[in-house]
Amino acid sequence: MKAWYKETLDSPLACVELPDPTLRPGSIVVDVLAVHVPAYLAAMVDSTEIPLPVPLVIGAGGVGKVSEVAGDVHSVKCGDLVSLDCLLENGNADSPEDVLMGLGEIGGKGAETETVKAIRDGWRDGTMAQRVVIPATAVTRLPKGERYADSSEPVAKLGFLTWLAIAAEGVVQSDQRPGDVVAVLGATGQMGGAAVLVALARGASRVIAAGRNEPALQRLADLDERVSIVVLSGNVEENTKRISSIASPHVVIDAVGGSDNPDVILAGFGAMRDSGTMVLMSGTRCDVPLPYGEVLRRRLTIKGSRMYKSQTMAEVWRMVSSGLINLANVDVHVVGIDDPRAAIAAAAQLTGLSFVSLTP
Repeated sequence: MKAWYKETLDSPLACVELPDPTLRPGSIVVDVLAVHVPAYLAAMVDSTEIPLPVPLVIGAGGVGKVSEVAGDVHSVKCGDLVSLDCLLENGNADSPEDVLMGLGEIGGKGAETETVKAIRDGWRDGTMAQRVVIPATAVTRLPKGERYADSSEPVAKLGFLTWLAIAAEGVVQSDQRPGDVVAVLGATGQMGGAAVLVALARGASRVIAAGRNEPALQRLADLDERVSIVVLSGNVEENTKRISSIASPHVVIDAVGGSDNPDVILAGFGAMRDSGTMVLMSGTRCDVPLPYGEVLRRRLTIKGSRMYKSQTMAEVWRMVSSGLINLANVDVHVVGIDDPRAAIAAAAQLTGLSFVSLTP
């Protein structure tokens, strides 16, 4: 099979021929149909400082069709369409540990314990390949999804399910209720755009889409009359006023991205109504100085969210299948597997509700 493979931290990502994956107990083999190529992938694969567990086939997430099933697996069958969730957990509710397959990212406190090392070594390779072997516990069956397998564009668009589910997990963690006002910070990114779609589908009365790219914000406003836009400035107090002038959000979703500046998050915090909830999920690369006394007095809730649970993907699939989330609003640029550098370069140019989908 062909796969996007990185031999060492110093070597470039390349498309190579590898042996087909071998079925193991508790696993399935999946023919990969579509994987979202994130805009940040170039920075990840070109860095010698990000500790990717090389050598590896890179990639987490995507959708595929089950081609082989181990005898002890009863949750899926051959021919099923599944999402490739890729979050591998140790199964210990008292002391949970997890690893993101295909990237080696460690959850929790980030400690590389013996358990984490065993998971990373045992399930190293990811989904940017023609086939993948994956634990059956790390996929979600997409009921009646088989009808997408005969049409290339719908399958390519299903690569966006991964981002929708990550965004939806943040919305689920916020405990958003029907009628709530939701502010999405960084709404012009792919994660932010996904969060806007999910908040609308879950019944928000108003979604405040905040970002710096005005044309991208306007595209979100054109989706639904419930979307109001805020063009962010470089000033925390001014941004707080701009958000608050529309409404005080019950929920604030941080989708700012890998920023080195906390100001946008602080503006969202300041605009949030009393007893509101903020969910941090963007991977901002700095500490955020939230005022302790204000959190206490205003009874605010601050949560973190990373990746998603299988039941969240199942909810996203129901929303997509029912039309509550319309993938016609998402633009896809389809790439093949032969030229990873060109695909990654294309991904870096897209944002919002436009993305690159690898169809290997």
